[in-house]
Amino acid sequence: MESPLKIAVDFDGTIVEHKYPEIGKEVMFALKTLRALQEQGHLLILWTYRSGKELDDAVEYCRRNGIVFYAVNASYPEEEFDEDYDSRKIDADIFIDDRNIGGLPPWGEIYQMINPDEKPTLEEELKSLTQNKRSLFRWKPRR
Repeated sequence: MESPLKIAVDFDGTIVEHKYPEIGKEVMFALKTLRALQEQGHLLILWTYRSGKELDDAVEYCRRNGIVFYAVNASYPEEEFDEDYDSRKIDADIFIDDRNIGGLPPWGEIYQMINPDEKPTLEEELKSLTQNKRSLFRWKPRR
């Protein structure tokens, strides 16, 4: 990897299904993909409408599932927003949001867009099938 990307990720409808102010079920492969991106060294920013307790709940949900954000609703951890001088837009290389034009692509496709040269080998796919795991790259129904 050349240099890490700053990736801003929405929560409701992107990481979990829309159930605001509650936390919905995980969107298939969202957490697995985010953990993989985090392990590659990318900087994940939680970029959400949530605030207060609802925001804390979302951050804690992700932390319990192995996702630690570089920043939350900010471009960098130390950022202090001043509406008289600062833009509300987050400084990121990529934005992942269910409200993109065309909607949210499947998380396997998102991973492949960020890592276009990385494809699963046949051996990895077969191992995934024999271990009764769902693939990150193609949806397989539960048995």
